[in-house]
Amino acid sequence: MPHDLTKVGSAQTPAASAQPGGPGSGQPAGAGPGHPAGAGPVDDSAAALAGLDALDTPTVQRAPRWRRAVAVGVPPLVALALFLAVWQGLWAAAFWPEFKLPAPVSVWHEFTVVVANGEVWSILWTSISRAFLGFLIALVIATPLGLLVAKVAVVRAAVGPLLSGLQSLPSVAWVPAAVLWFGLTNSTIYFVVLLGSIPSIANGLVAGIDQIPPILPRVGQVLGARGLTSARHILLPAALPGYLAGCKQGWAFSWRSLMAAEIIAAGPLLGIGLGAYLEQGSSFNNISMVIAAIFLILIVGIGVELLVFRPVERRVLRARGLSGTH
Repeated sequence: MPHDLTKVGSAQTPAASAQPGGPGSGQPAGAGPGHPAGAGPVDDSAAALAGLDALDTPTVQRAPRWRRAVAVGVPPLVALALFLAVWQGLWAAAFWPEFKLPAPVSVWHEFTVVVANGEVWSILWTSISRAFLGFLIALVIATPLGLLVAKVAVVRAAVGPLLSGLQSLPSVAWVPAAVLWFGLTNSTIYFVVLLGSIPSIANGLVAGIDQIPPILPRVGQVLGARGLTSARHILLPAALPGYLAGCKQGWAFSWRSLMAAEIIAAGPLLGIGLGAYLEQGSSFNNISMVIAAIFLILIVGIGVELLVFRPVERRVLRARGLSGTH
């Protein structure tokens, strides 16, 4: 029996030694079909790095389109229904006889009248065109101003507190001075809009640049990016979330400033915008007209947020892996 086992072992030894990677095979351990001789052991570092990258990559599970539509559309509709129910209940109860609260039907009738005669489109175009033009001019002025304040210490010490003070100053305070300087013209409107939006945009850009890791500008300098090149390719892209937040706030301030200017600075040369339409309702003692104007102002503000800023913000955050669920 021992003799048989010895024969079996001696018969298997050459076969085992002839296998790739085995003793006496002439190939290093780990070599096999597809692994060239002399290439060394298999390197698993690439697979490990791929696994780490997968951990950093947000996993987005796209829900069905109808479910996303329901999740987005149903809550606002429910909130609107509750609001109208409370409004109707307060009007029907009439707890405050001296308080002129119109019925929802009366405000809706005012809406239909303005839409039917086509006046609403002229009113909306007057205000929205002024707001967007003023906001674009504010972007052109506030962006280089924010870069200077963020990167030049002397400019920050001199202009930084002034920007913060202007941001906290109510825009309506500028209307009387603007009327005295420019008269009842469009220059008055744009002056108030610019002073309301420029500080917010500039401060948002400064806050975004302050949050950039210091390694990024240093790497840019090593690669030869300086001055405008560094601002365009490093500072602005890295500070984009803060810059976008400042732009959103700047738009809100410009829209509020525009309404204040249109309410106070009303004249034949300025046309009829939403602010002037609101002022007309107050002058005619028409509370339904006043509430309709307020709702129009609110609708425009919500529409710009949902159609302009919300998609841009989602795209920026998703590109940075910060919003994987939206």
